[in-house]
Amino acid sequence: MSDAINDKGMSRRQMMIGTGALAATTALASLGGWAKSAHAQGGPTEKWPWPYVKLDPKETAEICYKEWYRVFCGCAVINSVFSQLREKVGEPYKSFPVDAFVFLEGGQMGWGTICGSPAGANIVANLIIGPRIAGAHEGHQIAADIMDFYSKANMPVFVPASPKIDPATIPQTVSESPLCHISVGRWMKAANKPLGSPERKDRCARVAASTAYRLVELLNDWHDGKYKPTSSFSCSKENGITGQFNCTDCHGDKVPEAPKS
Repeated sequence: MSDAINDKGMSRRQMMIGTGALAATTALASLGGWAKSAHAQGGPTEKWPWPYVKLDPKETAEICYKEWYRVFCGCAVINSVFSQLREKVGEPYKSFPVDAFVFLEGGQMGWGTICGSPAGANIVANLIIGPRIAGAHEGHQIAADIMDFYSKANMPVFVPASPKIDPATIPQTVSESPLCHISVGRWMKAANKPLGSPERKDRCARVAASTAYRLVELLNDWHDGKYKPTSSFSCSKENGITGQFNCTDCHGDKVPEAPKS
């Protein structure tokens, strides 16, 4: 990139930095405005649980599938739930800036870390039920269940009513990991399709829809008082270090070990 000085004495790099700072300031101001607006309108931004009504898992998955093609995985999962609650409940969902979470795409801005689908689902669960620090342990447990489901399910599970790509051309794979890099990479190897292929894109749209479907099933059980955790895994308790149950895909024989206490 050229760093030539313009007629105002600013280099291109300085202009880019200034533009980035302005964008970040604008985003923070927007989120701050949302919090004030929701609070002013009676939205329970500091109290949990948020008002929730039962949703249809299949309808939610259909919304998510279509939304993936607009805002990708994490944002699609969030909006598949919140768009319905905006209509059925109102605040705080009407004021919630769901599209701000488009950064979850590609394992956070394409960095291949946690897949946006479980990340988006976990945001939904913790916003509706509340975070663990607020004593809302069920939100934390549902988030753990989603991570476990995503890692162990033969994905994609959900088949939309009108798929953009023939489902027969999209193989199912078990990621054994919540990481986008592993999940997508394992599928690409099995399907022999590149990252930019229509098949890979539709696979991820259906994975997001599958995750949204499972999330609503869990939220509905919680709403009815029937929820029971399905995952009890904790790497920090078992191994003294945060992590997942599958380390060797990334680390090989160099899995980090925590100091013995």
